[in-house]
Amino acid sequence: MDPAAIRGLLAASFDPDTDNRRRAEMQLKQIEDNAGFLDCLFNILDAEQDNSVRLSTVIFVKNRVQRAWYVAEGQTEPGIAEEEKARVRDRLVPLLAASPPQIRAQLLPVLQRVLQCDFPSRWPRFIDFTMELLNTNDPNSVLAGLQCLMALCRAFRYKSTDSQDREHFDKIVEASFPRLLTICNELVNQESEEAGEMLHLALKAYKHASWLELCPHLRDEQVNIGWCTVLLGTVSKPPPPSAMEGDDFDREKNHWWKAKKWAYFNLNRLFIRHGNPSSTGKGDEALVFAKRFTQQIAPEIMKHYLAEIEKWVAKTAWLSRPCLSYTLIFLDESVKPKEMWVHLKPHLTNLVTHFVFPILCLTEDDLEKFEDEPQEYLHRKLNYFEDAAAPDVAAVNFLVNLTKNRRLETFEILKYVNHVVNEYEAQPDDQKDHVRKEGALRMIGTLAPVILGKKSPIAGQVEYFLVRYVFPEFTSQKGYLRARACDTIEKFEQLNFQDQNNLMTIYRHILECMADPALPVRVTAALALQPLIRHDIIRNEMQTSIPTIMQQLLKLANEADIDALANVMEDFVEVFAAELTPFAVALSEQLRDTYLRIVRELLEKEAAAGDDGEGLTDYDDKSITALGVLQTIGTLILTLESTPDVLLHIEAVLMPVIKVTLENKLYDLYNEVFEIIDSCTFAAKSISPNMWQAFQLIHTTFKAGAEYYLEDMLPALDNIVRYGAVQLAQTPEYIQALYSMIADMFTEEVQGLERISACKLAEAMMLCLQGSIDQCVEGFIIMAMNILGGPQEVKVKTTRIHLMEMVINAINYNPVLALQVLESKGWTNRFFSLWFSHMNSFNRVHDKKLCIIAITALLNLNHDQIPASVSVGWPRLLQGVTELFRTLPNALKNREDALRDDFQFSGSYDYGDDDEWADEEANWDGEQDTAAETEVTAEVKDESAAYLDFLNEEAQKFSRAIDDDADDDLGEEENLLDSPLDKLEPYSMFKGVMLRMQQDQPQFYTSLTSQLSPDQQGVLQSVMVRADEIAMEQQQLAEAVQA
Repeated sequence: MDPAAIRGLLAASFDPDTDNRRRAEMQLKQIEDNAGFLDCLFNILDAEQDNSVRLSTVIFVKNRVQRAWYVAEGQTEPGIAEEEKARVRDRLVPLLAASPPQIRAQLLPVLQRVLQCDFPSRWPRFIDFTMELLNTNDPNSVLAGLQCLMALCRAFRYKSTDSQDREHFDKIVEASFPRLLTICNELVNQESEEAGEMLHLALKAYKHASWLELCPHLRDEQVNIGWCTVLLGTVSKPPPPSAMEGDDFDREKNHWWKAKKWAYFNLNRLFIRHGNPSSTGKGDEALVFAKRFTQQIAPEIMKHYLAEIEKWVAKTAWLSRPCLSYTLIFLDESVKPKEMWVHLKPHLTNLVTHFVFPILCLTEDDLEKFEDEPQEYLHRKLNYFEDAAAPDVAAVNFLVNLTKNRRLETFEILKYVNHVVNEYEAQPDDQKDHVRKEGALRMIGTLAPVILGKKSPIAGQVEYFLVRYVFPEFTSQKGYLRARACDTIEKFEQLNFQDQNNLMTIYRHILECMADPALPVRVTAALALQPLIRHDIIRNEMQTSIPTIMQQLLKLANEADIDALANVMEDFVEVFAAELTPFAVALSEQLRDTYLRIVRELLEKEAAAGDDGEGLTDYDDKSITALGVLQTIGTLILTLESTPDVLLHIEAVLMPVIKVTLENKLYDLYNEVFEIIDSCTFAAKSISPNMWQAFQLIHTTFKAGAEYYLEDMLPALDNIVRYGAVQLAQTPEYIQALYSMIADMFTEEVQGLERISACKLAEAMMLCLQGSIDQCVEGFIIMAMNILGGPQEVKVKTTRIHLMEMVINAINYNPVLALQVLESKGWTNRFFSLWFSHMNSFNRVHDKKLCIIAITALLNLNHDQIPASVSVGWPRLLQGVTELFRTLPNALKNREDALRDDFQFSGSYDYGDDDEWADEEANWDGEQDTAAETEVTAEVKDESAAYLDFLNEEAQKFSRAIDDDADDDLGEEENLLDSPLDKLEPYSMFKGVMLRMQQDQPQFYTSLTSQLSPDQQGVLQSVMVRADEIAMEQQQLAEAVQA
């Protein structure tokens, strides 16, 4: 391989001329799979002086290693030869140490990939190279050593303690971290940018090494003290002047501030994961460590954090957003443990008023965004949970946790809120601090769940507070205060107003704010309007104006891609269905246009992003908004069941929505599109030409790689089979399309829910297309029995039941045909043995009815139609069906109970469920200190630990479920699809067959019934009686209808 020629191509890959650049890239692509290509690139990196050529070269190295270092089974990418890999491993670390920062940044992902695949088995000397670099006195070599160690720690950060890899890693930590600690002790006292970068890397390596568990070395008392000393020293270290240059965002990128960030993070992680005795999953050594940490180290962390807070409050020091957030997270975690609460409580008043409250207030950046970038402001304020580094989010979480677990602190916080709002009220207009007023309203809104909790002594004062302090802000000159007024009303949605006039005042203000010139005000007003519809007076008032309100919401949805707006529209469509029906077509057209616009923007962003995914920062937001619009469309369709003409028109309107989603493979939106098809076909109870076109699109989508979405497709396909049975029977290609979809789920690659969904679709076809799909039925039996009769037992009970029901459905469809297929394959005895040995597993009403009608179909056969191989066991059919009838009433009761539970579920959230005040808290008069003193020493139950216990138990159940039938029962809720079986009456059907057998084949009848036990004969007699009762009830009902 000619290095000079390759160098020329690499240089040409930066050529300004597009054609030259493209030709060079294509030639490099053609030769990159050749042996020795990586060797050649490394030679160029060693010798090259031109930075652009070196950068181009190292990018090719990175891409080649990422794609081809490890080639998975079935991957077409040619791999790299083992001997060439060995040479790369030998040269990688020295090259990394000798490279400038720009090249080193590209080599680090290469190192990471090689470590993930080859360490330690193929690269045992890597740690030796790393230690050699760390033990030098050359800063550049030490930096490279730190990067190597950090990459290694990162590769091992998720290894569990019981793996061999983790044992090996623990030894590496024991060998390397003493040197790392020595380096950190030196770096903390330095000022240079290089020292900041090295400290940043070292603390990040510690983060990865301690992520899941602390190895024995790091758990050692003196070692832990040493590391905590370094971490606290980093927290307390005044940043060098170079780290304070630029604006806030520039500073946060500086290595010294990144080092501080990871110091805070590591201290928090040590306390939260390893130093909290109430955490679960601890061994004896870990528990000793946790107790010692809480008693000795955690109070020191608190002391250092409080000192940094004091400097920040006094404005003598600046803190980055991550540092503020991690400080608040530590305070938050110190609320529950009594050992830490003792240290936190004396400082609470000052912390809330001088630290937490200012963080909750709007920043200069927020105010600028409100005016100049309102969409960005809304994204930040409505999707705050996405911003992990947001201090105000951490402040909100702290206040919620504090007031929930230390309830009496609520009074102190509310005192301060009252102080701020009264001060604002008393000041002249030109001196009012609007930002502080906004912050006070945000603070009280945050506490709404606690304030309105059961037995709350202050819930009765909220209405007065809203009238006096919130209502005036609806007309404030400051847009952000108008928005906060709307938000505060939304936060107190569970308040039951005593004065209905106040509710009407709120309603009028909200409507005015929905027409506000400021976008954030309009959006927050719309969100506040949603919960108000629970009040009768407002719901009645809205009925006349709901079309106008919906128009405003649709306009808003096009101005701001806020998924919460779609939720508002969906609620309004459901609640005001009757009022919106005359506007349904126009509304669906507008929703369609909104959706198509969002999808168009999604596709444009996806195309612009390219392979690296850059530029997709708000892709997910748009996707979620599109999803919300689809859900609103689905809700609208379900309200139109009684207006088939309107529904038919809407189907035509929505076809572009279905088409653009499926043809562009927008996987995230598939489920909602399939739900729309489901809703259309279910509401119409027939399949229109548009829905047949939708079926064709589903089939094409399925065959184009969406096989694993069959579960989502199933409700729509089930409707198409049920309500389109006549057309299907006349269109063989549609039947074949359905059959091929089912057959695709019986390959070796498919398991679980997808195969169960295929069984359900096959059942729908056999129940609805009787007499029209004989060839398909034969195939269905073969598919199921190839697995049930195969060498490997089907361990998952739900799968086994559905496979058996596939054959049982075939018996019901045509018992003669089914028996012929089973006989021809030698499966008859095998299947009947399997079926009857699992009879108690058919526990749902659906299962029992299906088994009853299948057995009834078999009993309806003449004696000469029964295969000789199973004729001896034929009496077991009657024994089995009596058992099914005996347990059917209980199954019916279980289903009724399950349905009743579903209908009783309330979607509204009652604050009182989780936020009930204890009696001593509710009766507190503000003068007594005894409750507060008790609170200081009380240990708050760690619900997060209990939750982890619960998850652990559920995980254990899940791991056992594969082998344990008891944990794998099919509940009534599992069968969510309507079925022709639901309307089937098994008692009369069975009685009719038995009477015919008694008349036509009396000897056969006697031979079958004579083998029943007295109990079974009693059940049989009760079935006959119940059949007569049902016949009488049906006759009386028919007479009543005629009368």
